Amino acid sequence: MLNTMAANVSTNVDNVWYVDLGAFNHMTYHGEWFRDVKNLEKPSYVETGDDTAHPIAHIGNVPLAMQDGKIKYLSDVFHVPNITNNLVSVGQMIEQGLQVWFNPNGCYVEDFKDKCHIFAKGKRVGKMFTLDVSMPEVETGMFA
Repeated sequence: MLNTMAANVSTNVDNVWYVDLGAFNHMTYHGEWFRDVKNLEKPSYVETGDDTAHPIAHIGNVPLAMQDGKIKYLSDVFHVPNITNNLVSVGQMIEQGLQVWFNPNGCYVEDFKDKCHIFAKGKRVGKMFTLDVSMPEVETGMFA
């Protein structure tokens, strides 16, 4: 899903998205970022590396502001209020028609369905990778 619009963006350490090969789904703790929220049919949980189970509150789409000012959406993101990082699943991006490339300097996400145009770029931070995106300013909080 690639919708485009103009936006004011915020840059904050809480807005960092980590590109994660081990995550089975995109997830964030920021409920106010979601659009097109769907409730779960039955309770579901995400298990973190410390074997803690965290409930999934909702599923929806999250807008990301690209470096060119356009807004693109991560689809089917889990809202997990008790986690502490925003994770982008490499496997889920591939399922959604994106390609992910890594090199010593960073990573690139290309839209395979759109002639491999760059969807997002990322930086290498030690042995981890983060996306170079910002969060559009939230007009109204969905979950106050």
